[in-house]
Amino acid sequence: MFRVAGLIGACVMATQAYAAEVGPIKIGVLTDMAGPYSAIAGKGAVVAAKLAVDDFKKEAPGIQVELVSADHQNKPDIATGIARKWFDVDGVSMVTELTTSAVALAVQKLAEDKNKVSIASGAGSSGLTGKDCTRTGFHWTYDTYALAHGTGSAIMDQGAKRWYFLTVDYAFGKALQDDVTKAIRAKGGEVLGEVKHPLNTSDFSSFLLQAQQSGADVVGLANAGADLINSIKQANEFGIPQKQRLAALLVYISDVHALGLAVAKDVFLTTAFYWDTNDDTRAWSKRFFDEAGAMPSMAQAGVYSGVLHYLRAATKAHSTDGDKVAATMREFPVNDMFARDGRVRADGRMVHDMYLAQVKDPSQSKRDWDYYKIVKVIKGEDAFRPMADGRCPLVAK
Repeated sequence: MFRVAGLIGACVMATQAYAAEVGPIKIGVLTDMAGPYSAIAGKGAVVAAKLAVDDFKKEAPGIQVELVSADHQNKPDIATGIARKWFDVDGVSMVTELTTSAVALAVQKLAEDKNKVSIASGAGSSGLTGKDCTRTGFHWTYDTYALAHGTGSAIMDQGAKRWYFLTVDYAFGKALQDDVTKAIRAKGGEVLGEVKHPLNTSDFSSFLLQAQQSGADVVGLANAGADLINSIKQANEFGIPQKQRLAALLVYISDVHALGLAVAKDVFLTTAFYWDTNDDTRAWSKRFFDEAGAMPSMAQAGVYSGVLHYLRAATKAHSTDGDKVAATMREFPVNDMFARDGRVRADGRMVHDMYLAQVKDPSQSKRDWDYYKIVKVIKGEDAFRPMADGRCPLVAK
């Protein structure tokens, strides 16, 4: 088991003092409940946060924790309106999940202004710990840099050098395309062109036609969730995989489940979590499945880890003050079923191992949700951008 005995003991000893000084801790799960990212985050993110609270209460039974949740509809203005009310009126001290990078960037800045903590899990933009980093903002699960240097580099190593991008038109898509482009050029490849599509697109025919006519070796799909599922299905209808390689640059297990192994087989992907990795991930994922009816995505598993680490840090700090808790979160390692000896850097990036995986052929799958072959463990220091390269103003030059 993980080396958390000392921390658990500290939590237990701090419980009475904390409860007397601070009172209840209130956490907000702000996510996409009904849109294109609802399967990768949504209600499952709330389930994951609840499991974290349940486990924390075993460590510190005297501390009250309350959860609230809301649908940001993938709109930054709606997200910041909800978060502002949570912070100013409802006593929320930490907000998490934040799928959709534009939402995460806006809420992270608001949280810093209000001296509250934000922990992004489903959002991907590496800018969250780059030039847009904040004192109290954290990026937990993955980012576009890790995807580029996992999936993008793996496909380049297989000899596919000429790329064309089909990219969702907002901050996440731009960041993912930019990070993958850097990885392509670093390995001697080239980008022939790009086409951008709106979030939550249903008809990709015109975009795919442009990609097909580009003559590229690889069509890079810089999108996610329902957009990724629709673009892969329609690419198969166009016969694109017979002549060009499809590179799905952000794939969740819920996407593979929706597509089916017959369509998704052999796809390479980079993930922060797979339910069937070890006994601890299997045990936790069974608990999650019993409540959510599906195996957890990496975004949902990351919510669990971030909430648990935040609660441990708040207890240790005897405070819900954003700056105090944020500083404490950086002081001790992240150890749970999601990460072993993860570390939280000065720029807010939680550094942990990532996995390069390949989707199984249907004949290789032995049971429900048996979808991935783990090809390679990517050590955290290799998976994530070096802190000195991120231009985070919090990092000493």
